[in-house]
Amino acid sequence: MLIKAVTDEKYRQTELHVCKDKRDEEVVRIIADLHAIFDSSLTGTDERGNKVKLAPRELFAIYAEGQKVYCLGQKEKYSLSCKLYELEKQLDTAGFVRISRSELINMKYLKGLDLSFTGTIKLTMTNGYETYTSRRNVTKIKEMLVK
Repeated sequence: MLIKAVTDEKYRQTELHVCKDKRDEEVVRIIADLHAIFDSSLTGTDERGNKVKLAPRELFAIYAEGQKVYCLGQKEKYSLSCKLYELEKQLDTAGFVRISRSELINMKYLKGLDLSFTGTIKLTMTNGYETYTSRRNVTKIKEMLVK
């Protein structure tokens, strides 16, 4: 795959072009991935009660606590009005994977796995956030790492 960046004054906004001799599975997958990255957004509420538009690609984790769903952004925690299973379907192509009944993580920000615990695996994110998953979820995590 050839990736090229062109800088020219005639472009007033960013354009992405997918070019190939025919529309095949690869082209369809690339277009779907681009839509998932750039078109999807979530509306969250910050700790002060302000509504905020969130880009899924900038979120580290989404988890349920009590009867509410929260997400961890770059600097803040936001509450969401969606159900966790709805977000799992919506964010499947954005690199999120379910690691437990109550949590999704963005694999892009996964820093390390600690297998030293018996029965559980400690996941460390690039922002320092730590969470745990059971060994039965390792297969899903490995699949996402290979993609």
